[in-house]
Amino acid sequence: MKMRNQRQTPGTRNHGALALCASLLLLTLAGCGTRYSSAPPVEFWGFDMARQPKVGTQEKSAFFPNHSGTRLPVPGTVAVGFLKEDDAFYTGQQGGFYVNNPLPVTAELMAHGQERYDIYCTPCHDRTGSGRGIVGIRTQGWVANSLIDERISGYSDGEIFYVISNGRRSMPGYRWQIPEKDRWAIVAYTRALQRAAAGKINDVPTELRSELR
Repeated sequence: MKMRNQRQTPGTRNHGALALCASLLLLTLAGCGTRYSSAPPVEFWGFDMARQPKVGTQEKSAFFPNHSGTRLPVPGTVAVGFLKEDDAFYTGQQGGFYVNNPLPVTAELMAHGQERYDIYCTPCHDRTGSGRGIVGIRTQGWVANSLIDERISGYSDGEIFYVISNGRRSMPGYRWQIPEKDRWAIVAYTRALQRAAAGKINDVPTELRSELR
């Protein structure tokens, strides 16, 4: 028995296209919420994704013994990119001793250190490191150390880094505000301020002495 070839007529094709468009329209409407309406949203597929069976932030949970839905990370968990194995770089100490600046002192590092110093250190220590910043002048009882003092100049790089990170006496720590690399850049620039304050005419090259003011 021979089968006849079936051909779709233009009307049949149009009907299929209309059915497809109607299906897409229904799917689009199903994804639309009623954000600006007080009426509850229309749910075509049972529970809408906006109402998932999950525990929200700071919510209770009967599943855990302490009824806290917020769980602490597994002990020893370290976020990606936050594994700090280099003690010298991240703490300023190695084997219980302060270290020297682990970054090569370049013009770029000094410029970056000056920028960070002006932002974070100048309010208390002023631009020269003398400790006569605006905070010390305007705040009664607040005394900032002079970074160009001989005692501070005798600190190792690692100790200055440590004080920037963790604070000392009335100075708060800045480990949350300033990344480690920026702290080392500030250490390098602080050394430049100390060298400038203690400099003598003989430290200046002869050909540059005429430019001094």
